[in-house]
Amino acid sequence: MWVGIDDTDSLKGGCTTYVATELVDKLKYDLIGFPRLVRLNPNIPWKTRGNGAIALQIGIGGGKKIEIGEINGRKIYCYSYKRKEANLEEIVSIIDEVVSKNAMKDADPAFVICQKKLPYWIYKKAVKEILSKEEVEKELQEKAFYKYYRKGRGMIGAAAAIAWKPRDRTYELITYGSEKWIDKESVIKMDKSCKSTFNNYDYENDYLAILPKANSPVFYGIRGENFEELKKAKEMLVTAKEERWLIFETNQATDEHLQKKKIKDVKPYESVIVKGIVKKEPHVIKGGHVVFSIYDENEIDCTAYEPTKQFRNIIKQLRKGDEVIVYGGVREKPFTINIEKIEVKRLAEVYEKVENPVCRKCGKHMKSIGKGKGYRCPICGTKADEKDAKYVKVERDIKPGFYEVPVIAMRHLTKPLKRIKKL
Repeated sequence: MWVGIDDTDSLKGGCTTYVATELVDKLKYDLIGFPRLVRLNPNIPWKTRGNGAIALQIGIGGGKKIEIGEINGRKIYCYSYKRKEANLEEIVSIIDEVVSKNAMKDADPAFVICQKKLPYWIYKKAVKEILSKEEVEKELQEKAFYKYYRKGRGMIGAAAAIAWKPRDRTYELITYGSEKWIDKESVIKMDKSCKSTFNNYDYENDYLAILPKANSPVFYGIRGENFEELKKAKEMLVTAKEERWLIFETNQATDEHLQKKKIKDVKPYESVIVKGIVKKEPHVIKGGHVVFSIYDENEIDCTAYEPTKQFRNIIKQLRKGDEVIVYGGVREKPFTINIEKIEVKRLAEVYEKVENPVCRKCGKHMKSIGKGKGYRCPICGTKADEKDAKYVKVERDIKPGFYEVPVIAMRHLTKPLKRIKKL
């Protein structure tokens, strides 16, 4: 039996993954496979922080079992296959009670229960575009049991988490607790030792990325490609004692939100990969954001926002004619691509004027008539074109290759370069 839940948290607090741990504790069934943490479209205006939903497959397990957590002193395992289905009537009231008790008052939670996985298009649209509650509810008719509270927007994520088919996947070991202190040096040591983990610590900005930014029961989370190494990583940390922990299978760091687009096809609230030539060179606007534009047959602005910190210095080095591929989410107002990473494919040749033209008659340096208007000799009035000045080729500091925002500004779904180089 599949169980999906979403939107139990809000901007004020709460955590849907914590609700998952409560369900694992209360439901007297085995986990079949890992519990899922599925991130959805990060550009949705009404999202709740990380826009993550959870899904569990439960039943009587069989085959290989793997230790994936501990809750209230009890070790938690998941099993490789299901020997017997869970009883719907037994679990509905428990799920209802857990969701009702743990959902924030201003949240719009929902849960979905079904025996078979839901169609993949639900996940695909929920992570890349805008999926409506009405579309989901229509699909769930006669296929699933579901319940929603208040507006019930959580139905979308609950269904999408069940519908996800992992083509690429990562894992996150999440701990929970009320006492929260952690030794920074142990995080750095773990980060350097556990090579399959990522986004633990931002060395440029001295930022512990394993800690949550918002008010939450989460203590810390370690992300990685190998769930066994996550357990090793946890043991390396010097921290307060967690109250519970659980490993989730996730779509984090997979770039599954992105879709290749021509500029003319780009729409607000999507996440896109767009190839183009730099047209308007980078300039800084109010707030410290850096904006430039690219074009194919059409033109669009691209922005490195202030929270991307040092990444803006890379963007400032772009010049007209550079060929780039921009990855990022599309804002509606202003209509721009919020850059997550960029690949510089080809650099334009840049020349710098070092000397005005010399008049052939007088031997004197000419003076500029005005920007783009050429030069005139101050003695005899002879004119010359812009191209007649002396130029030297500028050595560019930026080189072809990938550049990404720092860990402090990285979105959950963004695939870090560490993973791109491996895959």
